[in-house]
Order: sequence, then C-alpha cells, then structure tokens
Amino acid sequence: MEKNFIVCTDSGCDLSIEVLTEHEIYALPLQYELNGKLVSDTMKHEDCHMFYEGMRAGDCPKTSQVNSVQFIDFWTPIINEHHLPIIHISLGSGVSGTYHNGCLAAEDIKEDLPDAEIHMIDSTLCSVGYGMLALKAAEMRDNGASVEECINWLEEHKGNMNTWYTTDELKYLYRSGRVSKLGAILGEALNICPILNLDLEGHLIVQEKVRGLKKTIRRIHEIIGGIVEDADQQTAYICHSDIPEQAEKFGEEIKEKFGFKEMKYTYIGPTIGSNCGPGLMAVFFWGKKRTMDGYKGK
Repeated sequence: MEKNFIVCTDSGCDLSIEVLTEHEIYALPLQYELNGKLVSDTMKHEDCHMFYEGMRAGDCPKTSQVNSVQFIDFWTPIINEHHLPIIHISLGSGVSGTYHNGCLAAEDIKEDLPDAEIHMIDSTLCSVGYGMLALKAAEMRDNGASVEECINWLEEHKGNMNTWYTTDELKYLYRSGRVSKLGAILGEALNICPILNLDLEGHLIVQEKVRGLKKTIRRIHEIIGGIVEDADQQTAYICHSDIPEQAEKFGEEIKEKFGFKEMKYTYIGPTIGSNCGPGLMAVFFWGKKRTMDGYKGK
C-alpha cells in the first residue's frame, strides 16, 4: 500500500534502533555532553548499559538541546528522498525545548524547500511514551491513514498515554536538580522512593513518596488499577535505566495482575538517563486521560 507520510521522532523515544528500523521510523539522534565532548545517542541497548556504568563510576553527563540546524540536516535528505509529508513526534515541551526548536526549523526549511510539509507533534511525554505514539503513527501510515487522520488521532489520544516512574537511587535525581539535597539525604536514610508521573502538559511531577520499594510498587499497582483501560487488548512497556532483572520482575507482576496482552522492555536512553541515573523504572500504558494534578506552575 502506498504510504501517505513519513514518521519521524528523536532518539529520546527510547525505542531501539532495531525497532525503529523495523517500523520505518526515522529518529534524530539526540546528544549529551560528557567530559567536554558531545556524544550522540546510538539507540543501542549495549551502549545504554555502558552509559550507566559510566555514571556509576562517577560520570556526570549533561543533556544537550537539539538546535534548528540539526533538525534541518536531519529532515532534508528524508524530504528529498521520499517527497512526502513528515509527521515528527517530539519529546514533550514540558521537559525540553526540543519541540520549540523543531517548530522553528520546520518554518526555516520551507525557505529552501517550499514544498516541504512538516507537522510537529508535541507528545507531552518522555521516553517510550512518545515512542509508543510513533509506533501508532507508523501503524496508521501502513494502514493507509491520511496525514490529517494521523495528526488528529495523536492529538486526541496522547493524553491517554500514562506513565509512572520510581527509583530508590535518589543521588542521581539530586545531582540533576529533581530533588533537593535534604530530600535526597532523608530519602536515602528513610528508604523513601518517589512516584513520578507526567501531567497532561508533560511536566514531570513527584506525586507521592513511599517508604520502601515493595510498598512503592504496590502503590503503583493501585494507581494502575484505577486508570488502565482494556489492558487485555494492549501492549504495555517497561523502561528502565540499567536494572533489567528488577524491571522484568516489575513488568511481569503488572502483566499478571492486570492482564496486559503483552509486556515489552526497553532501556531509558541518555536523554532522560542523564537526569535520572541508574535505578529508575517506569511503566507505560493506555488508560484514562492524564490530569494536571500536582502541577504548581512556574
């Protein structure tokens, strides 16, 4: 079937390069700074493992925001090869300026390529949450959907992608400014695990703090039970920052409890990993629309 558009995203979607290639999704490699050098995300799990091993050994990577020129250099050969509209699903604007820079680049590129058609989607999500949007867009493309049908679906349903994170490694969240020094010290001493999610606009929020990882996971189960919809008809994802065995146990318990059709696993890449460090795990699934609960504004 003839395709009506191209699906693009960036490497922060945390789908592996193999999955992206299989589904014909183009991903702009994001970069991070390490020891004064810019390093590109390879989207390979073995490289993610080495990235976190470096953090455990003392590396302090910093994210590097993609600029308009990088977007233009990424899109131009795709446009020239396919001559089709692009739907680009971006890391949420609530946590990054990537979406804004992409919008500027889409305007700039039309000066040189007037027929170019680029539609930026603010996913309002992080990690594999917007990777799952990209997979849905690729499915719609392969089934013959029009550009307008795909865009409308993504905008209508992106708020139904739910994600809940937790970790018992607070020192990395302190290092990135996600928790205070006092919070990290007390959290470590009292074995406090934060439960984080994204609100409807994509701001990352600490929603609860629970003492002990086992109790934290039980609380996440309670949350999932209140918002998941049609679990038996969907594939959920577990994303983790280099704790594969713990993440698999986390995922299998959720699959068994709620009856998800399938549970898949992937690494949290350097884009989010630079801020969270090793030890984070998250579940992503479709359910009731996210809210603005917990958002206090700027």
